[in-house]
Amino acid sequence: MKSQLCNFCLKSGILCTNCQKKVKHGEISETYLRIARFLLSLESKYSYLQDLDLRKAVEAQGVLLLIVGPGDASRLLGYGGKIIRALREETGLRIRVLEDGVDDRKFLEDLFAPFTILTINTIWLPDGTTETRVILRQRGRRAPPININAMKAIAKKVRNMVLRIEFSR
Repeated sequence: MKSQLCNFCLKSGILCTNCQKKVKHGEISETYLRIARFLLSLESKYSYLQDLDLRKAVEAQGVLLLIVGPGDASRLLGYGGKIIRALREETGLRIRVLEDGVDDRKFLEDLFAPFTILTINTIWLPDGTTETRVILRQRGRRAPPININAMKAIAKKVRNMVLRIEFSR
């Protein structure tokens, strides 16, 4: 598995000086460290995880977002969902997997899947900041199956994007 930390540090549990600096300066979170170790332990069971490029792991309000390299989302989501299920059992969180290097629209579509995005608008506020308004197609009268506040927090952490979510029929 390709990681921002060296494999020796992940396997041994003792970080070298370079990896310690990354953790100390906030480049690597404790969540990332825990998830990278767990995925590395699964590598012997699922050999195609060897080519996985784990870029980021962000946790917000009961949702764990894994950002992987381009084309790597299918590696985590494939194999009957066993890897995602193992991650869910290990962390107790809902798992979302997104690819790195995509534009804002693709990022939002993947973040809010299975909902369909009707429109994305940028709202300029008087103080000079912007908000991104996302209108989703609502399915029936039930409550949405995703945590909207968690998705807002994830978009803020990952893309520094302030979201305003609305539903339409």
